[in-house]
Amino acid sequence: MTYQKIIFVYNAESGMLNTLSDYFHKMTSPSTYPCNLCAITFGSFGMKNEWKEFINNLDVPVEFLHKDEFLDIYGISDASFPCAYKIKDENSPVLFITSKEINSCKTLDDLKKLVMEKVEKLK
Repeated sequence: MTYQKIIFVYNAESGMLNTLSDYFHKMTSPSTYPCNLCAITFGSFGMKNEWKEFINNLDVPVEFLHKDEFLDIYGISDASFPCAYKIKDENSPVLFITSKEINSCKTLDDLKKLVMEKVEKLK
């Protein structure tokens, strides 16, 4: 595989206060929560085990960042979140899965299928 890793980027800010705010937003008004990646892959008590196992079994390393972390590291000003980037080297992120594609997923199975289709194209 020619790529070092895939970075999934949440449409959420890092930090404990933001995490708590996001948690309560997802619980009280899930239909208005802005991060479909979070909504699909996290349950009430953290990342879903099914998603963890899926990610751990991919043929490429995976990293997760919040949008502020991603922007601080890579400085891509036109990014739309949530999304995923493939990284060839630390200075060359390439859009891998668009926010539109992630937001079109309704279930974890939809997201897993999308990721597998994209990963297969990397081979």
